[in-house]
Amino acid sequence: MAKRKRRKYPKLPNGYGSIRYLGANRNNPFGVYPPTQEFDKDGIPVPVQALAYVDNWYYGFSILTAYKAGTFVPGVYPPKPDVGKDEKDMSVLVKKLLADYNQVCNIVSGKETNHPGDNPTFKDVYEQFYDWKYTDKDGNVKKKKYSKSTMYASQAAFKNCSTLHDKVFKDLRHKDLQAVVDACELKYASLEHVINLYHQMYDFADMQGLCEKDYSDKVKINIEDDDEQGIPFDEGDLKILWQHKNDPTVEFILIMCYSGYRIVAYESITVNLEENYFQGGVKTKSSKNRIVPIHPGIQPLVRNRLDRDGRLLVSANKFRADMYAKLQDLGINRHTPHDCRHTFSKLCEHYEVNENDRKRMLGHSFGQDITNKKYSHRDLKDLMNEICKIKICY
Repeated sequence: MAKRKRRKYPKLPNGYGSIRYLGANRNNPFGVYPPTQEFDKDGIPVPVQALAYVDNWYYGFSILTAYKAGTFVPGVYPPKPDVGKDEKDMSVLVKKLLADYNQVCNIVSGKETNHPGDNPTFKDVYEQFYDWKYTDKDGNVKKKKYSKSTMYASQAAFKNCSTLHDKVFKDLRHKDLQAVVDACELKYASLEHVINLYHQMYDFADMQGLCEKDYSDKVKINIEDDDEQGIPFDEGDLKILWQHKNDPTVEFILIMCYSGYRIVAYESITVNLEENYFQGGVKTKSSKNRIVPIHPGIQPLVRNRLDRDGRLLVSANKFRADMYAKLQDLGINRHTPHDCRHTFSKLCEHYEVNENDRKRMLGHSFGQDITNKKYSHRDLKDLMNEICKIKICY
């Protein structure tokens, strides 16, 4: 049996609120919601409580209109419109009321009617979204602080969508969004930023009434995650690095090789020198806030770095440049900072660190292994005993 098509109703203007169809198996299948006013730290709208649940869209519209007019009283609803054979006339009336509402809003805001902004482009929606998320009404950075890297990620993702910039946002479809991701010759992490921007923009556009459907929902990355690919330093490389441990750049390379965090984690990681452990992490639930003991071999390097710089890492981007130059000076083949994480994993394997503890310290998930995921409890002493199995090749 063919699926019955759901009736289309007039589109409500930005900031008017929404009337959502909640499913057929309800006495009152339409939820009436006021405009969203609050958003979480990722820019996702915080759900609002429904004003009412009703049995037809037009009754919901009368309640929402009363709310916009300031005459709505919770629990006291306006007269229910008689919707039957005259539904077509009701739709025409609603569209006329909404047109009048939009015209009044345009006059109040100083906008002309039929302004090009009625069909905003991808770029227009991005600029509105960016201002809404990151700046206040005066154009200053919001008091709620976002890291520079978060703001940069949004900017970079937008630049990577250049083929969409001048297209009308509401006319975009899944194939348009997917084509951008497929055509980008970027690393997996950068493509993740593009898709994340899509999701946030569509959440914002839905809140503003700029789209009828989230076409970003099924966009995916069709390449392997290259974040976990890498080449570890070999023993000869490590010996050279230990011979130059007093160099600030080499010092940090060694710290990374014997602790295993992703480089960006070191910008905000907690260092406990009294109990000798790092705590922090980024990216996944298993990675975040994990504890890794400070190997005795790098404890002097960590202390020295904190005494000198006040923190482990000031800028990941600057360190990358310093690292590449230093390795070239030392005659060591080029390695990325992520190769240090692979080096830590290789050292754990070579010195037979408990496999489950290796996963814990690397921040890897136990997947479907419920026993280790839920019922394994390892303390700092246990992890320190394991990491101390790794020998330093002075």
